[in-house]
Amino acid sequence: MLQPPAPFVMNPAEPKNWPLGRWNLYVGGAGRSVPGYVNIDLFAMPGVDVAADVERLPFPSDLFQRIECDAVLEHVRNPRQAMCELRRVLAPGGYLHLVTPFCHPFHAYPADFRRFTIDGLKELAGGLEVVAEGWRTGPTATILVFLLEYVKLLLPFRIWRAAAHFVCGWLLFPLRYLDLLLLRSATAHRIGNHCYLWLRKPLPGEQPAEP
Repeated sequence: MLQPPAPFVMNPAEPKNWPLGRWNLYVGGAGRSVPGYVNIDLFAMPGVDVAADVERLPFPSDLFQRIECDAVLEHVRNPRQAMCELRRVLAPGGYLHLVTPFCHPFHAYPADFRRFTIDGLKELAGGLEVVAEGWRTGPTATILVFLLEYVKLLLPFRIWRAAAHFVCGWLLFPLRYLDLLLLRSATAHRIGNHCYLWLRKPLPGEQPAEP
């Protein structure tokens, strides 16, 4: 109850209503409960159904109707190979939801290799059709998460950093609601925090989208 609120708000315009199928995959959901999904992560942790590497998925092709890949691609060594595997196991007509950071502090799990723009995600899409794109968290989130990290960087002791996070988190979080306005701006991408794509795998006989 004492934990300060997150320094971001989710974009209410981000689509979330594409249907679940009989089989659905959640990539990188360690520690979470994700009903309706097979939850995979690198390590066997609470909530994880299968410990697996997204670059070598242990599933047959064309299986999952919907795949959630949330804040994962920045942690993999070869995102192109990871996307090849996600395309392979996605069922024709199914949807792949990608979320990645753009302006966000370093966070290793177990390593942190890169950041993405929306154009960068599209470059990885291959023959998948882009059906929606945008920013999940906006410019204010970027400013707040970096400010919190900067303040903690100035302090030498862990308990001081925890106290600073507590105090600053509670003082600053109301500013996050500015993003409800800024996310409507065409220039939010300049310092957006997290971006997203919804991709669809064409049915047999459909013309594949251009890469």
